[in-house]
Amino acid sequence: MRTIGVDVGGTSVRAGVVDEHGTVLDTARGTTPPGEAALEDAICAVVSELLGRHRVSAVGLAVAGFIANDRRTVLFAPHLAWRSAPVADRISARLGLPVVLEHDANAAGLAEHRFGALRGVGVGLLLALGTGIGAALLVDGELYRGAHGVAPELGHLCLVPGGRPCECGKSGCWERYCSGTALAATATDLLARAGTHSPILSREAARDPGAITGRAVAAAAREGDPVATAAMSALAGWLATGLSLVADVYDPELVVLGGGLSESAPLFLDEARDRYHHLITGAGHRPPLRLRTAHHADDAGLIGAATLAATHS
Repeated sequence: MRTIGVDVGGTSVRAGVVDEHGTVLDTARGTTPPGEAALEDAICAVVSELLGRHRVSAVGLAVAGFIANDRRTVLFAPHLAWRSAPVADRISARLGLPVVLEHDANAAGLAEHRFGALRGVGVGLLLALGTGIGAALLVDGELYRGAHGVAPELGHLCLVPGGRPCECGKSGCWERYCSGTALAATATDLLARAGTHSPILSREAARDPGAITGRAVAAAAREGDPVATAAMSALAGWLATGLSLVADVYDPELVVLGGGLSESAPLFLDEARDRYHHLITGAGHRPPLRLRTAHHADDAGLIGAATLAATHS
């Protein structure tokens, strides 16, 4: 029986019908609204749209937040409204189907381990670069969750004490410098500097300041816009810096980049890899970093959530 996976992110709610081979057969999408009730309405809306076209056995939610070990409760979500909320039970009651929760990066990691780039890897790390940074660590195919189910929250490592404020309540978090949101913030900061030349982004900002998004910066970088190119280089540097810290702790065999920003990996991946090799402890005396993009890209979270739902239905 097919299942539905829903990727509940900071900006969008994406649902997909997934078969036993990890193939996404149909999708529905909505925006992420503020407030618990509105968010749950949005989830039920995209799932109900798919239920009108498919018969499924269960639903899995990949959530950008801390999930309790019972996979029923969202403890905390920096970019979402839920706080200690029994989300699985509430959504299940509305849909009339079993519902299971998983951290969005963990779900993506599971998908990549079963169907993608992490298949057969002993110690693998997935970094989902989107609105923020999600992370999943798999050891011999098993997710490492920590004592309370919230590990590893790598996006909230403090790389810049007193730096950009983060919605988690801290400042200077890695995801404030290395994510789609961060890419837009860096480009906006560079545009504000006197004498900065940017034929594409300056025009976009003059038309609509809200048009400076991570996707817009990546598109401008592909066209050679100087500010966009500089912002992408800064992102590469922050990716390398964070990875050098992570590798000292976990020593992964392979790092896989997922999330929406991974689609722009050709613009920053080689530079990040080069910078990493100058930052890592024991540089020149340990194996080179294996760093690649996810096989399922932005679909990994919903595939993993759907796969998890199939095993719990």
